[in-house]
Amino acid sequence: SRFGCQGSASQTASRSVFGSGVDGARAGWSRRRATFACMPLFSRPDGDLLRDVHRVRALMPHLMPGRTESFVLHEMTVDLSRTLPFLAEFNAARGDAPKATLFHLVLHGLARVLHEKPGLNRFVSGGRFYQRRGVWLSFAAKKSFDERAPLLTIKAEFPQGAALAESVARVTGGVGEGRTGPPRPVDKEARVLAALPAFLLRAILAAGRLLDRWNLLPRAMIATDPLFCSCFVANLGSVGIDRTYHHLFEWGNAHLFCVVGAVKKHIFIEGGAPVVRDAVQLFFTFDERANDGFYCMRALATLREALEDPTGRADS
Repeated sequence: SRFGCQGSASQTASRSVFGSGVDGARAGWSRRRATFACMPLFSRPDGDLLRDVHRVRALMPHLMPGRTESFVLHEMTVDLSRTLPFLAEFNAARGDAPKATLFHLVLHGLARVLHEKPGLNRFVSGGRFYQRRGVWLSFAAKKSFDERAPLLTIKAEFPQGAALAESVARVTGGVGEGRTGPPRPVDKEARVLAALPAFLLRAILAAGRLLDRWNLLPRAMIATDPLFCSCFVANLGSVGIDRTYHHLFEWGNAHLFCVVGAVKKHIFIEGGAPVVRDAVQLFFTFDERANDGFYCMRALATLREALEDPTGRADS
């Protein structure tokens, strides 16, 4: 069946043979009409339409049209007692190559989980469900080491099976290009939009949302826009901000936001006794329309396992 349409072509044919041709034809037309009603007119450059969504979940984008009314929050504490020594040993063996940080490891781990748990890499657009093509992570970095410096946003694809060293190179290369390279298309677009009168800007953004809803937004805009991504990661702990959740955006299709907190001492219970260890907290905001909360939490639990024991997964 497709979108809750019952029956098969063979069943319809058998009913027609035994004198139920009219009913069979009507049933066949009903199935095709239901399928066509759920089909978009155009395909998307960043995702493939999902046709096997459960009928109850298929109603959610219509019951909750926006991300700001369908988000759930999740907090995760990661024990770093094995993670920090791993990073120290990993960096010692790299010589003059860029050093890996905890933020690099979080990005690398998220990419691995999104590949292994594709149900976490879905998004909703135009009331329909899509499986994202590839794993794309976005994050923000300072233009320079100055508190008055503007933020720049980086969007990078993380291919399946990439080693930690490749992820580090991809992140550092993207940051370096954003800081010292020529203006990127997304920077030029933002500069033009910011210069427009408010009424015109609202009209352009409304038109952009409409185009996106009908899968007509140009591929070039989606490819460079950091809000069209699998997950947006904010390293707020690096600037001393902790225990903070990030909001979701109605623009784009980023359905998952992750805030990386500061490394602090936390109390863990081991063998019934409290122990104090280094830990970091991750704060997730998730659009529950994309998939159910249980699936999301199980997928993120694998991220915690990978971060707490990176020797078995990080560079394989």
